[in-house]
Amino acid sequence: MATKNNNLSAYDKATIPNAKDFRFGIVVSEWNEQVTQGMFQGAFDAILDCGGIKENIVRWNVPGSFELLYGCKKMTESFEMLDVVIAIGCVIQGETKHFDYVCEAVSQGIKDLNVQGDIPVIFCVLTDNTLQQSLDRSGGKYGNKGTEAAIAAIKMAQLRKDAKFYK
Repeated sequence: MATKNNNLSAYDKATIPNAKDFRFGIVVSEWNEQVTQGMFQGAFDAILDCGGIKENIVRWNVPGSFELLYGCKKMTESFEMLDVVIAIGCVIQGETKHFDYVCEAVSQGIKDLNVQGDIPVIFCVLTDNTLQQSLDRSGGKYGNKGTEAAIAAIKMAQLRKDAKFYK
């Protein structure tokens, strides 16, 4: 449940690295599009707000959240100059175990991409019980998980840059 400050997506730009020199990949699931488009917009706007350049943002769409894994993998392989990738998806609980399998696979798959690859992949996949919960977290009353993912992406891009410096 959310805290007293319902908008959990607020950030202090003074604590965020400037994103002007970073290149971002964003892979967006088309399933539950009204939710994923809201999260994409939150991420896109936050990147620009933190100094990012529109031309340095690449967006690919995939059919569903399960396909985020392949999309993110191919994006990290195809764009050597990317600094970070954000995976945006939404899985809503239904009447079958399909929800559990997709959520587990996507979570583990994104973890694997982070452990095995050199480009950070940010997990921005909602796993809610209802559509309303997802809407509340994709630009609604609880903020926008896309915004939060963008801030994490900027910080991880900076960490990646700093880690290369210390090699």
